Amino acid sequence: MEATTGPVLYHKLQLWEPGTESEEEEEEEIAEPLVLSLRRSQNTPRNKVGGLPGAWARLLASLLLLAVSSSLALRQLHSRDSPKENLGSVAPPASRHSHHPGVYHHGAIISPAATCSQLGQELLVAGGNVVDAGVGAALCLAVVHPHATGLGGMFWGLFYNSSSGNSTALTAGPVQTLAPGLGLPTALPALHLLHTHFGRLTWPQLLAKPTKLAQEGFEVDAPLASALAAQGTKGLCPLFCHTNGAPLSLGARATNPKLAAVLHQAALASNPDLVGDALLSLLVKDLELGEPPAQPMPSLEPALQLSVPQGVLFTTPGPSAGPELLELLKSTLHSRTPSPTSCLSLLQTAMTSGNSAVATVDSSGSMLLLTSSINSSFGSGHLSPSTGVLLSNLVARSAPSAWACPLILRGTLDDMESDMLGLVASGMPRGTKAITCTLLNHLATPQTQHQAQQRPTESPGVCGQGSLLQVAVHAEHAHVSSVPSGCCPFQGY
Repeated sequence: MEATTGPVLYHKLQLWEPGTESEEEEEEEIAEPLVLSLRRSQNTPRNKVGGLPGAWARLLASLLLLAVSSSLALRQLHSRDSPKENLGSVAPPASRHSHHPGVYHHGAIISPAATCSQLGQELLVAGGNVVDAGVGAALCLAVVHPHATGLGGMFWGLFYNSSSGNSTALTAGPVQTLAPGLGLPTALPALHLLHTHFGRLTWPQLLAKPTKLAQEGFEVDAPLASALAAQGTKGLCPLFCHTNGAPLSLGARATNPKLAAVLHQAALASNPDLVGDALLSLLVKDLELGEPPAQPMPSLEPALQLSVPQGVLFTTPGPSAGPELLELLKSTLHSRTPSPTSCLSLLQTAMTSGNSAVATVDSSGSMLLLTSSINSSFGSGHLSPSTGVLLSNLVARSAPSAWACPLILRGTLDDMESDMLGLVASGMPRGTKAITCTLLNHLATPQTQHQAQQRPTESPGVCGQGSLLQVAVHAEHAHVSSVPSGCCPFQGY
């Protein structure tokens, strides 16, 4: 009597994909008869296949079952990997509709450097808010755009909190002199102060990538290459020069390990009062100053407001150009003069950039506009050997108000679907006029951001001069663009 054995059961591979239920039902209809058929053949006394004993029959049946199982598994794997057969088999995207470039569901950022816009987007995706994204991008620009901004510069900012409805200005404080012809750096304490009050991620998280870029290197982009070609290399070697003394060209790789060390120390600071101490102590040694300079005094203050029929305008208080901007807007709105059709001429007359701007927005209406200056291209041209920081030539007689005039328009609170608009200029000695011109055009003919994106791109030669960053909220979407269009890279999600 032959020994009895249990039935050979067919266990289906669990390769489930959304949308493949019909395929699995077909496989079950195929698989189950195989199981029943094998059971009948195994339970038949003296089972034979082609005259072979029952043991051989069971062995062949097992091999057949293995082949069928493998075939089905390969079929499902092929269905998963094949682009044609995979249509409808993956989880649907968050939204079934697409947008024009610069329009996003959750949040967006725009800045003069693609690397820094990408960093801002990464911080947003990581759970950060518009303050995290904007401050992180500003720190990134301090590394990759030393011709326009940096830790030696001065920052102004305007933050609108959609949750509270409050608008807060980051003020740089009075201009202070570090040494004759050299401005006192205020960037680190100012940005840390803003982040401490409104950021969500940790301060070291914002500094991680800028520190890595300074330490491991970054690619010289078109704005920096153009500024280096115009400036020459005096005072900038060896950081921004080839070994033969020529300025770094487009695509070359630059590093700044001393700056990386300063950023690393800043990441360890516990409060705004200490965040710039390491930098200042090194600068005192470099410049052989007899005593430490006075500490910078950035502050957070309520933003200036101006009511208009379309809503409320917010900007920064003096000594920024905010009050000047509001006075210009009031006189222009009351005069009822027709707004100009194009503001590009104001950008075309801009000088070589000595300031920089970054803007972030989320779909709930929160916005952060940041603008910084080192007063002229590469500031004073004095590169601190111990810190890798280019010091500004912003001193008491400087006129920083020309570039510091970020503006936010909040639509009337009676309309829950009202739009919001943020404007911040860079590289322009007439920033107030450019922003006034742009705002008047917006009020005269409101347009969504995707319509602005469809305008022809202006001459690329203009992009190295002045630019106007625009962020907006429309129909619960975040919008970003620039004037001239195509000058500043943007990212979002």
